[in-house]
Amino acid sequence: MFKINRRTLATGSAALAVAMALVPILVPGVASAQDKKTLRFVQAGNLTILDPIFTTAYVTRDHGYMIYDTLFSSDENNVAKPQMVDKYEVSADKKLWTFTLRDGLEWHDGKPVTGEDCVASIKRWAARDAMGQKMMEFVAEMKAVNDKTFTIALKEPYGLVIDSLGKPSSNVPFMMPKRIADTDPFKAIDSQIGSGPFIYVNAESKPGERHVYVKNPKYKPRAEPASGLAGGKVAKVDRVEFVDMPDPTQQVNALIAGEIDMIENVPHDLLPILKRDKSVQTVNWNPLGQQFILRFNHMTKPFDNLKIRQAAMYAMRQEDFLKATVGEAEFYKVCSAAFVCGTPNGVEIQGDLLKKPDFEKSKALLKEAGYDGTPVVLMQSTTLPVLTNMAPVTKALLEQGGFKVDMQSMDWQTVVSRRARKEPADKGGWSAFHTYAIAVDILNPISANWMVADPAKAWFGWPNDPEMEKLRDAYSRETDPAKSKALALAVQNRALDQAQYAWLGMWFGPGAARTSITGWLKAPVVVHWNIEKK
Repeated sequence: MFKINRRTLATGSAALAVAMALVPILVPGVASAQDKKTLRFVQAGNLTILDPIFTTAYVTRDHGYMIYDTLFSSDENNVAKPQMVDKYEVSADKKLWTFTLRDGLEWHDGKPVTGEDCVASIKRWAARDAMGQKMMEFVAEMKAVNDKTFTIALKEPYGLVIDSLGKPSSNVPFMMPKRIADTDPFKAIDSQIGSGPFIYVNAESKPGERHVYVKNPKYKPRAEPASGLAGGKVAKVDRVEFVDMPDPTQQVNALIAGEIDMIENVPHDLLPILKRDKSVQTVNWNPLGQQFILRFNHMTKPFDNLKIRQAAMYAMRQEDFLKATVGEAEFYKVCSAAFVCGTPNGVEIQGDLLKKPDFEKSKALLKEAGYDGTPVVLMQSTTLPVLTNMAPVTKALLEQGGFKVDMQSMDWQTVVSRRARKEPADKGGWSAFHTYAIAVDILNPISANWMVADPAKAWFGWPNDPEMEKLRDAYSRETDPAKSKALALAVQNRALDQAQYAWLGMWFGPGAARTSITGWLKAPVVVHWNIEKK
């Protein structure tokens, strides 16, 4: 089994003292770590793109939840509940949906939220999101009836309307003012006006250092208690700072010293240090976990060839990735189900694919495909600790399977920018890269971006498989749970047959906070309402 040398860190108190002396704690703009009105948070990655419709990057999604609001939100049981919506009605033939907004919704510039704003926002989101694209195939018309009401008229009944409008993660259907939502969805917006519980302070924010948010004094939370992403979004601190601090050891030292209050994800090999310090706590805020992904570029050599993609799949072994990136078995799970083990659609693969590599089969397929040694340009992210060791494992496995691999290292935001390029890999494009998805993003064939196989709508990698689209369409129309599960399995099998992408196991990673922090909600996203700093 392939092994990679992991970063080692002495865990004794003396070693920690030395580490803290050697690693300076530099938090830009921090005057006092004891300010109970300010919450200082370190994300898993650096935030540079601020448009949560333009990109699926989770750091941007988290920014979106700070300043925007949603029509529906998922509670702690992953059930979509009304959020900006006060009430909704469905006609007897289930083809006309009428939504009425609740009172008191206001944009940060003081203007009221209207039905027209919501219609424009849904359209922009649906142009980029897999679940939105599928819903729009059933939509005949969307229109505002009056300032607080809008309707969605369907060509035929569609059972995922509320689930779509309440989609919890990337891309999230955030509501924006119409003049902003009318922006081309393939161009990033330059405005940060939302209606959410926090307001973005552009004048105090500087990408690469920090992003600043202040409590929205005019936000009116729902009356229900907070639950997951749903319920009352009550901001209990006056100010939140997203502090850019890419070095994990520095993050841990800063948390122990009280210079920051929360860390989104802690590298697993640093957890023993935190567990011994009584001033900090670990928080399992996303109990469903995350799934690792290897995405192939179907448009450029060598992965434009099906047999070559299949050869890569035969070279994969989930546990190699999980051991190299997570380490401790309590924090990972070998799982060959595309739609997450332990969930309704989570059916594991029959056989050894993705669990046990067959390098001879990989080499044979490369020979059948006429592989000419074109290097796989593999992008490696160096700034997301949980992804850093993924690419070296892939490189080693692919090379054992007969591939040539050119691994290129870069920060995560460079990966995010470069993955949109469609040029050949040797001219600034790419062949493959790693990412991960939180479980709620991949529970079914419609919400999972990776499964879209229409290149005009597909996520980066742009697969082209009409048969897959027929299966996804059939799933979207099915209302019988047993038949839906069978269709989900058919989608999974088709993705394997076409080597659409590789799913590489589940991992679980707690965040960490000072013990003075309470109210961190269990949800698929780190949110900052409901949190108190005592």
